[in-house]
Order: sequence, then C-alpha cells, then structure tokens
Amino acid sequence: MAAAPDRDAEDGRPDAFTVLLAPREIADGSEREPHRHGRPRRHRTWPWVLAAIVVVLLLAGGGLYGAYTVWPTQVKELFGWSDDYRGAGTGSVEVVVHQGDFGSTVADRLAAAGVTKTSTAFYDLLLKMKPQPTFVPGTYRLAHHMSAAAALADLQDPAHRVVSDVVVHEGDTVRTILAATATATGVPLAQLQAAAKDYRALGVPAAAPSLEGYLFPATYTFQPHTTAKAILTTMVKRMYTALDAAGVPVADREHVLTFAGLIQKEGNGDPGEDAKVARVFLNRIAKHMMLQSDATVSYGAGGTTVVPTSKQYADKNPYNTYLRYGLPAGPISNPGDVAIQAALHPAKGPWLYCVTVNLETGATVFSTTEAQHEKAAAQFEAWLAKHPEYAK
Repeated sequence: MAAAPDRDAEDGRPDAFTVLLAPREIADGSEREPHRHGRPRRHRTWPWVLAAIVVVLLLAGGGLYGAYTVWPTQVKELFGWSDDYRGAGTGSVEVVVHQGDFGSTVADRLAAAGVTKTSTAFYDLLLKMKPQPTFVPGTYRLAHHMSAAAALADLQDPAHRVVSDVVVHEGDTVRTILAATATATGVPLAQLQAAAKDYRALGVPAAAPSLEGYLFPATYTFQPHTTAKAILTTMVKRMYTALDAAGVPVADREHVLTFAGLIQKEGNGDPGEDAKVARVFLNRIAKHMMLQSDATVSYGAGGTTVVPTSKQYADKNPYNTYLRYGLPAGPISNPGDVAIQAALHPAKGPWLYCVTVNLETGATVFSTTEAQHEKAAAQFEAWLAKHPEYAK
C-alpha cells in the first residue's frame, strides 16, 4: 500500500513533529534555540494563579473584616495601629468645655487640640460608660498625646479645672478688691482700674459717685481669660441679686448701699449689733447731729487706718461726717447681707453713741449720753495702747 503523501512536504512546510523539535526561523532568517527540555510549550498559567490569590485575599479580608467588627482594638493592634495613645501624655494644653457641649463635641475638641489621637477613641469610650459621664463647664489643663481614658479621668477631676477664685470680704473697698482680683486672676491691675472707672458700663447708676458699694462680698470663680469688665459686672450683678432678695427697690439702691456701707465699717458683723449701729446713726440724724464716723474720715481722705490723723479729720471732702451732716456722699465700703439687713431693719433704742472697744473681738459699747461715750472711748484708747499695730 502506497504511503500517504506528506502534505507538509508537498507545500514546503515541515511536519508537526519537525516544528516542535527543529529550530524556529525568525523573520530575519535567524534561528532560536529549541525548547530546553524538548517538550511542547504550554500556555501560561499566571492569570489563574493571580485569580486564586485574589480569591484567597478576599476570603481573608472578609474574615479580617468580621474579626474587626468584633475585636476592632485587637485587630488594629495586630497590625501595629491604634486610634488611641497610651499613658498620661506630656506637656500641657488647656481645653474648654462649654455649657451644653455634647460628648461628640468634647471628643472633637480634644482631638483638635492634640490631646487624644482621634475623636473616635474618646467618643467610643464615652459610649461604653454606664452611666454616661457628665462634664462641668470650664477650662481644663490636660496634656498632649493622652489616652482617651486618661483624658476622661482628668476632665472629671476638679484639680485639673483651671479657675481663679477671688474672695471679696465684707467691708472691702474697691481699691483692695481690684488689687486682690489682679493677683488672683492675672488680669492686669490697670485694666481692672480702667473698667472700675467706667462704672456706668458695669450697670451702676449714673447718679452713683463711684463703683464703691456695688461689689458684693463673696467668693467668685472665674475662668481664664475673663475680661476685667466681665469680672466686675459679675460682682455688680451679684450685689443686685442680694438687694432684690432683701426687697430693696431699684430707686433706693444707692441710699441703702451708702447706709449699709457705713454700718459695715462701724459694726462688727453681728446682726444684732449691726442693727444697733444703724439705730445710733438714725437717732443722730433725727436730732440733726453729725454722724462723726471715723471710718468716713479715713475713707474720704484716702487713708486706711482705723484711727484718722488730725489732718484727715480736717480734710474737706464729701465723705467726712465730722464736717457735714447726714450720710456720706456715697458708700465707703462694699456691704454684705448682714449690714444690708441692718440698714433696712434697724434696732429700736435710744443710743446716740457707739464705739468698738476691742478690734479683735469686735466688742462694741452703746451709749445714750456723751459722758457714757467718753468712758467707752477711754476704754478703747487703753486697748489700742496695748495693740499699737491696729493704729497703723
């Protein structure tokens, strides 16, 4: 049987077997070496490998996402990343919490100030707290790079609340109050003095000769950066609250404060004693007698001593009750509730004189005659001789 014709040979092409083993001819006539192993070349498989890798990654990613939803912190730490700092941080930074702030607002503010790493870390911590923590409005001194837990602890610690306490005592004058306020708050004394001079802007009546008498004695707490005007306005409003509570009409405020300021300086803070001091002054006014208050002499002359000098007694100013009848031109001190009540509700009695015979205890002698008063005055002079420091 004749062999089948070689079709490849007929058309000048090598047979399939030859194609696999013989060198290939390149377009330029050069030849490539045959396949190193002499086996047929297979189609590349890398697309399938890549697809398999993608599938594995997707499956792993799905598992990772599932783990993240359950253990987010642990998963983040596994890959070396956390949305929270560790520890109490370093340095110092002030953060303000305003009245009505939401937890999310506080969280954003902490992150923006560099206290916490993210707002999420702090807010997520709040959501886990039972009961939900509350924040007292104010300025807090925190640190940079704090953990959310450390920041929360400091925000709830009163020791980290940055405030200035100003104590105004009964009988203090504006001059001493401004000095104490400057020391406590850091507000320059010059700014406080300027605000006090413009007392009408603080709500004090234009008829008042000064701010004196309108700063209520109390302990005030001020946030950092509170202005001089805001500080003094707070004190004035507190005095108006006290006067309103005592039933003092607005039109009578100046008169009541003038009388109460005098009682505050001449009395000893005891309600009964101060009410008697008020009666002494009212009885003298009724008899057209000069009040002859040493406290008014000292105040009007710009002095600070208990016993005025002869020059101060002779000083012609509208506060000197040795030279003018009636009450002084305005308050000589800032009175508290007891003195205000005494001015409104004086005791009943015939006294025309009073003198404090012991400045340490506040013991006061009330007299109806000048002879009785001279005897009490001598008692005071004897006490003062033993305590000369009080005359300075």
